[in-house]
Amino acid sequence: MSEAGGPTRAVSYLRVSTKEQADREGDPEGYSIPAQREANARKAESLGASIVAEFVDRGESARSADRPQLQTLLDFISRQPVDYVIVHKVDRLARNRVDDVEINLAIQAAGAALVSATENIDETPNGMLLHGIMSSFAEYYSRNLATEVLKGMSQKAKGGGTVGMAKIGYRNTRIISAEGREVRTVEVDPERGPHIRWAFEAYATGQWSLNRLTAELADRGLASRPSAKRPSKPLAVSQVHQMLRSPYYRGVVVWQGVEYPGRHEPLIDEATWHKVQEMLKLKRTGEKERSHNHYLKSSVFCGSCGARLIITHAKNNYGTVYPYFVCGSRHQKRNDCTAKAVLISDVESEVVAFYKSVQLSAVARKSVEARLTAVLDKVAAVQEGERQTLLTQLRTVKDQQAKLLQAHYAGAVPLDLLASEQERLGRQRASAEQRLSTMEVSQEKVRENLRCALDLIENMGAAYEQARPRERRTLNQALFSHLYVRDLATDGQLNEPYATLREIAEGDQLTTAIDQEVYRRVETRSKFEKRRNGASLKESVLVPQARVELATFRLGGGCSIH
Repeated sequence: MSEAGGPTRAVSYLRVSTKEQADREGDPEGYSIPAQREANARKAESLGASIVAEFVDRGESARSADRPQLQTLLDFISRQPVDYVIVHKVDRLARNRVDDVEINLAIQAAGAALVSATENIDETPNGMLLHGIMSSFAEYYSRNLATEVLKGMSQKAKGGGTVGMAKIGYRNTRIISAEGREVRTVEVDPERGPHIRWAFEAYATGQWSLNRLTAELADRGLASRPSAKRPSKPLAVSQVHQMLRSPYYRGVVVWQGVEYPGRHEPLIDEATWHKVQEMLKLKRTGEKERSHNHYLKSSVFCGSCGARLIITHAKNNYGTVYPYFVCGSRHQKRNDCTAKAVLISDVESEVVAFYKSVQLSAVARKSVEARLTAVLDKVAAVQEGERQTLLTQLRTVKDQQAKLLQAHYAGAVPLDLLASEQERLGRQRASAEQRLSTMEVSQEKVRENLRCALDLIENMGAAYEQARPRERRTLNQALFSHLYVRDLATDGQLNEPYATLREIAEGDQLTTAIDQEVYRRVETRSKFEKRRNGASLKESVLVPQARVELATFRLGGGCSIH
């Protein structure tokens, strides 16, 4: 307390719950804070006290006592004597009875009295009773408001609305409805949306790690939305990982573990999202990038034991350093491999020669193209029927998804069963959509990719010899699963579809009888699929078509290798 005969001292506490209240029409104090300040000043004047300090919590909820300015106030009055702590109303101080008791005990321990500018609370029994009643009303109001807000958010999610801030790639906006009302909605962010779409499509290929994808997104200019407290900055790896896991980008709103069809525009399709989830299961967020300091590293292997070749450096008596490829197992003494180290420059020359030895001649290329074109003609004849079957399956799954949600709304399906059924139907829908999207590739596009693959395998020697190191690495990884080196002799295993193209050129593997067998299996695909509960046939059933389409994937969807 102030010394006897000294001036009466008071502190004023002001609070608003939201940032919007604290910033109306550009005024950082909005409307409420000045009104509270004026009322508190009048109350201090009526008590004959002067306000020696003011504490303002802007945009802080009273549901918790851990508010910065409130804690500063309690610390202030514990060190400097004051007579009164003035608040506009009791609910400005606390909306929880436990917090209210603790705060009042702290004020009393400091020798001060709590005063409300608008309520008659004091240390008398009546004042204390009123204080208790007002505190209980404040807690009831807070809890009831939370229940109503939660109810409104649940209803919004069920209607497909976005609860809270839209995810990166979208932005919250307001439009005027036909009835002249202002409606809050979500739209695709024209600046960030295309980057998000690219990120999903790129990661679905399996050719990107999270670290590389995050770095590439930063290079492309993707950054977080700026706020009043935080500037815009590139996304972290953890943020990209979280983004790739979010169903929101396929047009789904998740609320309390349940998926609802969203009203916002999807950035990706179901098939791409599920493919990304598969890739995420195979990789970990903290994966490390392999350090490639030579374009052949990770492509060349020991021809004796099959271990990966690693780079080592040897120095002669004159200090000259020579780089070698050496068997990793022998270098680390994991086996008794006797393969010798080979100069990197010699391996480079041998790989160039090997490329020229496995490329197709012009005559072989023409023969292979004629055979595969004939098979594609047969496949095209039966593909339309399968497409109609898939469209029917897709419509059925969509109807089941809609009925499942309606049953949940009616209380017939519990939450846990709803979530599991949604996951099952989601997988079926993604499978059907993925196969349909494959079929939507026109026959001309498939034939174009076939020509592209044949062009590459016919001219791979010249293409490799003229390529820069980075392009050579890409060619090695696209064309070969392994390049084996032993005593300057090089061999290799071609990837698909190039292995099949090479086999066809070397012999009569694709005879008329095999043509007919492939065609027969294509025609009976529906029988196989029903027997396998909707699972697609192995890739070998449609050897030519599946492998030609694989060429599209391995060549980046076109004829050039990036």
